[in-house]
Amino acid sequence: TFVDYDTQPREYELSVAQTVLRVHSRVADLYNTPHNQTEQQLRLTIEALRERQEHELVNNTDFGLLHNADFAQRIPTRTGPPTPDDLDELLTLVWKDPAFFLAHPTTIAAFGRECTKAGIYPTSVDLGGHQVPAWRGVPILPCNKIPVSDTRTSSILLMRTGEQAQGVIGLHQTGLPDEYQPGLNVRFMGISEQAIISYLVSAYYSAAVLVPDALAVLESVELGRES
Repeated sequence: TFVDYDTQPREYELSVAQTVLRVHSRVADLYNTPHNQTEQQLRLTIEALRERQEHELVNNTDFGLLHNADFAQRIPTRTGPPTPDDLDELLTLVWKDPAFFLAHPTTIAAFGRECTKAGIYPTSVDLGGHQVPAWRGVPILPCNKIPVSDTRTSSILLMRTGEQAQGVIGLHQTGLPDEYQPGLNVRFMGISEQAIISYLVSAYYSAAVLVPDALAVLESVELGRES
């Protein structure tokens, strides 16, 4: 018996999100108490980079989850709106240890309306100390990076996560020069003649679907008219 393997497996290049943080030296000198202004500006800058990273992990045409689901793992809704039957159908595609559904908040609201119409009341589960909606015990997490089209349609993702489970994993490089967080570094660029201190903030990331049945997508989910 021989294990089937790919002689030329796909290689993933890390994508990068970068920005330059500029802080006037006067601010750094005079206004660092009670809060370190440079640290606070850096925190906000990193949050903005992480938002861009999240958008890319969902939508990037090369490694984004919406574009990397196997064709056999993509299904349309039965009637248009997201119904309990549709989510059950997704669960048949990622049946082994599904971690969570991922949907736009508007899509989650539309699913709630369909459950109410059917007289079904989904339970919630505890996730990190917060109660989140769930279906069949699988959390339904909001993600506003999943696009909603002009015709008010969207998608719902279901995935298994983790390397040990052969699921969806995030990729990043550790041990970067001037590393501030895993996969993110902050490099001092100098002080200009106008006394502006500059820092280059870079985040490196990608994602991989280790096996096809780790990710499924419910497509053409109708959200109804916008009031």
